[in-house]
Amino acid sequence: MPQELPGLYYDAEKNRYFPIKPRIPGSSSHASQFQKNPLSNSIQVEATKLCPQTKAPTSRLLHLRELNGGAFTFDRGRHSFQEEFHKLQASKPVIWRYRGTDNISDSALEQTQIDTQTLEGQMETDVLLAGSIDGSLSFLNVGKFGQHFEYGLTHIPDLVGPSTKVEAESNETPRYMWRPLGASLRMSSRISCMKLFEKCPTFTNNDDSKVRRALITTLGSETSGGYVYILNLLEPVDFSSTVDQRLHAVASFNYTIWTADFNSHTSRAVIGTNIGASLVNVERGTSVWVCRTKSDVLAQQFDQTGNLVLCGLRNGAIVTVDVRENQDGLSARLMRHRVPYFSSGRSNQKQWFELKGHIYPSHTIYMPSSISSLVSLQSYDQYFLASSMDGSMKLYDHRLTKRGAVQSYGGHVNSHTRIQLGVDQSERFVVSGGGDCYLRLWSIKSGKLLFEDKFSDSAPTTVCWQRAERCGGREDEKQRYKEHLFGQNHNFGAWLGSRGGLFYMHWS
Repeated sequence: MPQELPGLYYDAEKNRYFPIKPRIPGSSSHASQFQKNPLSNSIQVEATKLCPQTKAPTSRLLHLRELNGGAFTFDRGRHSFQEEFHKLQASKPVIWRYRGTDNISDSALEQTQIDTQTLEGQMETDVLLAGSIDGSLSFLNVGKFGQHFEYGLTHIPDLVGPSTKVEAESNETPRYMWRPLGASLRMSSRISCMKLFEKCPTFTNNDDSKVRRALITTLGSETSGGYVYILNLLEPVDFSSTVDQRLHAVASFNYTIWTADFNSHTSRAVIGTNIGASLVNVERGTSVWVCRTKSDVLAQQFDQTGNLVLCGLRNGAIVTVDVRENQDGLSARLMRHRVPYFSSGRSNQKQWFELKGHIYPSHTIYMPSSISSLVSLQSYDQYFLASSMDGSMKLYDHRLTKRGAVQSYGGHVNSHTRIQLGVDQSERFVVSGGGDCYLRLWSIKSGKLLFEDKFSDSAPTTVCWQRAERCGGREDEKQRYKEHLFGQNHNFGAWLGSRGGLFYMHWS
């Protein structure tokens, strides 16, 4: 059976996929309001800046499922009960804010499980790694772990949404958060990026599946450049003593480090700077330039093979860099490219910019302004999400870059801030804060805006979903992972960081 791909439909007679074309400019909005996808047999509604209300309440969905099974006809289209129910859940989250968490999670945020050493012995606990603009790195323990120590800060959640009492009472209050006194570090400058080394999903029963390390980069300052650090998380953590001995600098640069990503197949990381992209071997501490450009690299993402890196530039271009070459002397053999660039101004004239590297000029994508975030999808290895600082937010297929975006997401607001995109474990939804301090959530497949609300006076700039860590590798492992994701019932949850505090968003 053909695989369902976002933005594409399968033609059985021609035995190939075709893109679902967007509405032609100037055509009737009524005639193109609905687009039929023959593969999913469902209706896809165009992206809209208005938050659509779910038209079928839970009781109605359950009634339709009893009468028609997993697929049913409703509102002029065929729908999947499972997909519609997940959308209904996503459109009605409950949000809490943790007291006393201002200014600790506005530049980086990751969640994982680590072993901790307590007076009662070793135990496993959920932990948030939070990085801030002022350079602080904090361990935040979620749950009952704090009762094992006398000293530390307890952060209590306060409900900030929804506005209706019935919805609020139907959700359980999340666990308290504990910050031990020895669980904070002061870095040399602002934390610019943090990535956990990937691990295999827990359902594989792999005893060696824990997150071992975290990659952390600092932006740099007027007196020194940025640093690349590795944080050791394999050994049990004792928060009664300082944790700074777990942090090791593996490379330093006389440049600004804006972003980074880690290749789960090797011991290599790629960093984005104000003069290009560099590949760093975190075991040996060596580095080599793989792309040189006068436009800052603000966002990066490895593909699933680890052979290609997407680099999002300040000028709005997204270039594909090949990093498979022998790294010895690679910088001396970087090829020069002159890439066309279409200005977003009124003249819309073709311009040119130069860069060096092993890139694919034909795969270059252009967005209207500086790239803010890039996220590759794991279930569909050629798809990735991208956002730019003018508020544009799109889904692309790396094989069809010349055709433009596969899907667009309306309603996102930004002007100058690097704001992360967050994708849930099942890769149904994408969430992002906005420059207007609103939080928004979209359906990745349809582009529909399912939720938007303002619960803070500062923009949510970081996000991490509660999810099982992903594992690349053999095709059978990927297939089991995909079946695991789409076969289970999710209790969605996401952590959101801003200058105004740390938030938790939950769907039951």
